[in-house]
Amino acid sequence: MAGPEDVPVLATLNEQLIEDQPHDNPMRGRQLADRMSRWLAGDYTAALGTVDHVPAFYALWRTDEEGGIHLRQFFVARDFRRQGTGRAAIAALREEYWSARRVTLDVLAHNERGIAFWRSLGFEDYAIEMRLPSTIVLEAERR
Repeated sequence: MAGPEDVPVLATLNEQLIEDQPHDNPMRGRQLADRMSRWLAGDYTAALGTVDHVPAFYALWRTDEEGGIHLRQFFVARDFRRQGTGRAAIAALREEYWSARRVTLDVLAHNERGIAFWRSLGFEDYAIEMRLPSTIVLEAERR
């Protein structure tokens, strides 16, 4: 389990997650650390996995309203990908913390590797979240 002392490492890995997806979140460095601290002080739990004392992955989740798990973030560090680290991490999390509970997560639609990874673990498509970019909203309001 990760604690407040792990926030700097979790924030660094979160920044790499944003870069690798890529995600449109503009937060960086201190902003991500502050947000991570708030989450951990609130409803979220984090796990940080290491290999030979080097951060290899992290997961951030909360219990949802129905008692299931909502996995907000999961990231495998670049040097540990394509080696079974992610698969082993999810198996360990399920065994150690999530037991037989339902697990839901969101994957960005353009993240084909992420979608393939989750499907390979048995996750199924459930919903499609859509958004109207703010630039389109502004254009519509000008008409």
